[in-house]
Amino acid sequence: MKLFLMLGSISGFLSVALGAFGAHGLKARLDEYSLGVFQTGVTYQTTHALAIILVAMLIKWYPEATGLTWAGWCFVAGTLIFSGSLYTLAISGIKTFGAITPIGGVLFLIGWALLAVHAWKIAS
Repeated sequence: MKLFLMLGSISGFLSVALGAFGAHGLKARLDEYSLGVFQTGVTYQTTHALAIILVAMLIKWYPEATGLTWAGWCFVAGTLIFSGSLYTLAISGIKTFGAITPIGGVLFLIGWALLAVHAWKIAS
């Protein structure tokens, strides 16, 4: 629980810092497309930072639910792969980084599905 709270908080902090960096530091350096790619990474990182914090809270209430831990790790890994590949693609222009972005997206989907399974179990 504590680890996911820390990871989610750090990810949220970094998403704000990276968003500001993109808006102010990269605006003059990147074309509109690359800036949009960078911003997409920031948006997904922010969203999933909150999801990681949600997982931390749910683990505190439901410590026996191992699926929550898996969901948390999917969100962490998804953020690193999805947002990280988009940041790298935007800044470097190397298109092959875009090829690994969907792996992060799949990890996000798995994380959300695991949360849904948990919700179903506690509602039953």
